[in-house]
Amino acid sequence: MIVVYSTAWCPDCRAAKRALLELGLPFTEVDIERNSEAAELVMRLNNGKRSVPTLVYGPHAVSLSRFSVAKLKGWLEQVGLHAQSPT
Repeated sequence: MIVVYSTAWCPDCRAAKRALLELGLPFTEVDIERNSEAAELVMRLNNGKRSVPTLVYGPHAVSLSRFSVAKLKGWLEQVGLHAQSPT
């Protein structure tokens, strides 16, 4: 399962979640403003930056700030996930 670390106000987070839904890929969302441990994890993964959205799949993580579907699809391919439906 993909975990999307996000905030409520982040437009890139909304775009990433929408793209994952369109691709038919399930995910769990964690709001880093409501979960301090998640915020700390995001900062560790992103060299001290609270960069959202940060996606985690197993041992793989990526920050998708300045989101694009191409970036998302590149990361999904890198981690071996494939969309269930085209966009």
